[in-house]
Order: sequence, then structure tokens, then C-alpha cells
Amino acid sequence: MLSGSAIAFGGCDNGKKESKAESQTESGAADATAAASTDAKPMSEARAAVANGSILQVFCWDFNTIKESLPDIKAAGFTAIQTSPVNACLVGEGGGMELYGDGKWYYHYQPTDFTIGNYQLGTRDEFKSMCDAAHSSGIKVLVDVIANHTTTETDKVSQSLIDAGGGSLETLYHKGNEDDIFNYSDRLQCTTQKMGGLPDINTERPSFQEYFFKFINDCVACGADGFRYDTAKHIGLPDDPKEDDGFENNFWEKVKTDTDNYDDKFIYGEVLQGGNDRLDAYIDEIGCTTSSSYGGRIRAALSGDDLDVDSVRSYMLGEGVPTNVVTWVESHDNYINDRSFHEINNEQVILGWSIIAARKDGTPLFFSRPYNADPDANEWGMNRIGAQGDDMYKDARVAAVNHFRTAMTGEDETLVNPGDDDTALVIERGSKGAVIVNTVNELKADFDINLPDGQYTDRVDRTTVYTVKDGKLSADKAIPAGTVVVLYNDGYEEVKPMANTGVAKDTVFKTDGDHIDVTLTLENAATGTYSVDGAAPVSYKNGDKLTVKKPSDGNVVKVELRAENEEKTPTYERVEFTFETRYQIKKGAKVYFEKPAAWGDKLNAYVYNIVDEDENRVWPGEEMTKEADGKYSYTFTRDWDTPYIIFNDGTNQFPAEKGFEVEADKTYTIA
Repeated sequence: MLSGSAIAFGGCDNGKKESKAESQTESGAADATAAASTDAKPMSEARAAVANGSILQVFCWDFNTIKESLPDIKAAGFTAIQTSPVNACLVGEGGGMELYGDGKWYYHYQPTDFTIGNYQLGTRDEFKSMCDAAHSSGIKVLVDVIANHTTTETDKVSQSLIDAGGGSLETLYHKGNEDDIFNYSDRLQCTTQKMGGLPDINTERPSFQEYFFKFINDCVACGADGFRYDTAKHIGLPDDPKEDDGFENNFWEKVKTDTDNYDDKFIYGEVLQGGNDRLDAYIDEIGCTTSSSYGGRIRAALSGDDLDVDSVRSYMLGEGVPTNVVTWVESHDNYINDRSFHEINNEQVILGWSIIAARKDGTPLFFSRPYNADPDANEWGMNRIGAQGDDMYKDARVAAVNHFRTAMTGEDETLVNPGDDDTALVIERGSKGAVIVNTVNELKADFDINLPDGQYTDRVDRTTVYTVKDGKLSADKAIPAGTVVVLYNDGYEEVKPMANTGVAKDTVFKTDGDHIDVTLTLENAATGTYSVDGAAPVSYKNGDKLTVKKPSDGNVVKVELRAENEEKTPTYERVEFTFETRYQIKKGAKVYFEKPAAWGDKLNAYVYNIVDEDENRVWPGEEMTKEADGKYSYTFTRDWDTPYIIFNDGTNQFPAEKGFEVEADKTYTIA
């Protein structure tokens, strides 16, 4: 059982996250650096298709949901998706499926084995089916993979992985695994000791490498087009210091030599900046990394309504470092771990995306925030693993800029503050197209722009016409605050607006009552359908009401929404409603447990809840009182809101995962 103090977050690359100040002060002179690949030979067509496009991070979406959502993803102009980790992983909270609460998003960042399929995302067959469907839609598939660590619950690590690691947990991990990293300036610590409490795999052991790349190549065989290597900074570079174990720091070389069809795969490493990150060396070795400080700079620019060219131009990589980077406004690390989602709202995320996706260099990644998330009130939104994220990825501005990016491949960029107004930014791509991002003030359409004379319809609202004459832009009306304008003719392909299904923003997704009233929404379609837990579809119109009733079996109800636009292109949305059991246990309540004969004589009761993340004591809990031979009791010493209980002797426990709901005076037995 993972107690609150033992929780470790996958993807936390170091203890020092980039801050707004770091983003603004870090030296970076990559502006004039060409975006050429560090590979000696030209980038393959397959790899370039990802590098020159846009990636949607389908954070915690399961394989079937991704498959159903592909028409929406394609219509939004994304050319690739990035899944959450597909490896076998720790089953936490008895398989609970909340992003945070009764279940955790980060369990799939705690591998128990390197095989495809887990309870959060789906099976190997479902993964392959999703990849096949993505390729049929012209969308590439990237997989988030972990090589650096396993779950903290080492008794759950598979024997196959242990055998591949040398036959024991001691040989599977680095010698330095006994300690957490406390000095990130020490590269030996950074690459051989625990990061966030996660046991550090000896990635240099040849037998482990063989086992791991068998998994990688199974992903390739199923259809993976590339990989994001989580916590890449914690895997040594060839010239990093090394433990005295007879192995080489050659993991990144093995990525190149042992990954099937490597030249066609888009591969990048998560190297969060913040001190001794050796970013230039990782780019040189892997070919591409993240650019976390640039994301921090963009968020700072948006929160301060300051898009001054000198502020947003630099990718903050350091002198002479090539811009072979994946860029973002935010990633799941920013949204969840350093909680920088408070810095900007959903609208500002879209403005920021319009900047990074319109630019020439870097490969932009759009993080799909949780469905119906509200940064000010409820960061988790619907709070369900498996379902889609928020509809932001389908926003007309996002889609227009994504299609613009594809059409502008190969065009140089120029960044301009129109009329020296640093609350707005124009990203010009050669003389072929331009994106205008305006923040807080109304912007008069009367400024120089590098487009050929002619008329241009805004590809966002599909209505407003702009005129360019003698290099000056004009229009009948000003550009409103909080607006993105996308202008280009050459390469534009008309895509009809997608139907959009959903539920009202004020929807309640969790209750201790017996029903939830839901208002259904629908755009760009006359009618849609909803299906409750797989029942026959029922037609609905925008604004119709649906009463979701508490199920007789289980506590979650799944509602699937579908519609088609005028071109019969389907759209899909999945929403889930949780009916929780809430109860109180008063101080003095007592429960009993009959001890199995094989258990030790000292028994403990571990009591916790998921309402306010409380526990009676860190694992294994508090010692129970022996009432008679084989029978023990536990008395609650305070009031509890919806507690769960696990009985254990420090080695054995019952139940194996999520605890029992507490019933006063009940005797619990193992059947």
C-alpha cells in the first residue's frame, strides 16, 4: 500500500523545476541557430512528418478512447499523438481510475515489467488496433516510455524483469540506489541514485538492455512511430561518471543501434532544465530533447501580457545549441507537479500554443488538460483516467494554427510586434503566411506585414477578410483582445467545422446522491446520440437534459456521446459519473479481524481515506489489540469521514489492494 509519504511522481526530472525567474534570466542564444538535425544524414520522411507537425499529448486517455477520437484529432490538425506509458505498471488503490483520489495518474509511471498493456490504458491488442487506426488516419503514434526506474513497491516487480536485471533486485538497480539524489550538480548521483524515491534501474547492464529493447521493438511492431524517454537526464551520457560495475554508459547508443527502424522513429528525451542538465550533450546524443525553460518563458509572457519579441524569441537552450527540441506551453509535469497551471488560464494556453506552433523551429506538443478542468476551482475536472481531456485541443484557433504549421513547412520565420505594441505578436513565415496573436488590447488592423498584396480570409473565424496593399494590413474592424488570426492562401485546404458533443461546464461529475442531472451540448450538428453504459443510442439536441442514475452494480456510469458534421465526419466524447459512498465512523467504534494461522502474531490496522488523504499512521498503521487466540481488535481514536482499512502483519496484508469500507463491530475474515 502506497502511503501519502511514499508517493513518487513519474516524470519529475529533478527537485528544481523551472520557475518564471529562471525562464526569464537563463542565458540563451539559440535564435540564430539552424534547426538542422544533429544526424549526419538528412531526416527521414517518417521522422520529419512528426518533427514538422504538431503532437497531441493524450494524457491518460486509454487506447480505445484515442481510437474513437482520431477523426477529431485529425480535423484539429495534429499529425501525431503521444500516449501515456503503455508498460505493465503498479495497480494502485485496488485499480481505482481517478486521475487523483481513488486511483492515481502516476501509477503508469511506475513499471512492474516491460510488456505492453496495463489496467489504466488497455491491452496490447487494443494498443495495436489504435496504432493501425491512427496510421489509417495519417497520424503518427509516439509512446511515453520509462527506462530509468521501476515502481517503489519492489515486491510487485516481475520476476522476468528481475532476471533480466541480473537475478535480484540488488543487481537490477544501481549500487547508488540506496539513496535519493540530494545534489543535482553531482552527475553520478543524478544518474545512479533514486529520483523522487523511485528505484533506479542499472540501464547499463547488457541483459537489461536486451530485455528493454525487446519491449521497445514490440511497440514498434504494434505501430509505434517514436518515443519520449521519461527522466532521460537520469540516464548517463557516454562521458558521465560511472559506477564500478564493468558496464559502459552506452544506453543512448543502444537506442540507436537496437531500436528497429531507428532512422524512421522520432525519439526525444525529457531533460528538464535547471542546473547541470547537460542539455546540449543530450541533444547531441539522442537527437532531440524537451525545452522546459522555453515553456516557462511563454507562460511568463502570457501571464504578464508581454509578447515583446526579445522576450519570446529565444528557445533558451544556451549558446550554439541546435533547436532540436519539443516545445510546449505546459506539459503534465508543469500542470501537475509544479502546479504552474495557476499561472495561465485555458484561453492563455491557446494563445501560447498559437505562438509556439506557428514558429519554424521546435516540435510543439499540446498537453490535454483534464476534461472540464478549471485551474481556479478544480484542476482535475471530471477526474477520470481513460476518458479524453478537455475540448481545448479542438478549439478553432488550435486547429487553424496546426494546419497553418503544416502548410508553412520549410518557410523561414520573422517575429514582429505590430506597431511596436508588445501585447501582440505577429509570426510571419516567409511571405507565405502569418499568425497574429493579440492579448489584452484591441489591435487596429493597420500595420506592416510581409504578405503579397491581396485578400486573406481569417482561417480561424472563416469570415473576416483582411486586405494587404503595399505591404500594409487593413480590415473593416479591429482585432479583438484574446484573439488569434491566421492568414494564408497558398496551401490552405478547407476543412468543415467538426461536430462537437459534450456537457455543460458546470456539470457535477461526482456525488454521494442517487442521481446527477446533466445538460448535453452539441455544436455543428443538428442531432447527436448518447449511450449510457453501452445501451442503445438515444438522439439528443443541444441543451437537452439527461438524468444519470446511480447504478445498482458498481459506482461509475459511462456516457458516450457521438455526432457527425455536415460532411458525415464522426466525433466522439466520453464522460463518466462517479457515485461515491460517504459515511462517518465515530471515535470509539471497534472492528475485529480473525488472524490467518500463517500470519505473525503482531497485527496492524492501516486506516486511510481518499476524501482528505488522511491516514492513522504511515504504513503499516497502528498495532491491534489481541482479544483472544486468533482474534484481534482495533478501536478508532477519532472521528473519520469514509475510512478504509487494511489488516496486515507487516508482510502479509488483507485485502491485497484497496481497503475495506469500515463497518463498526464487524469481524473481518479471510474466506
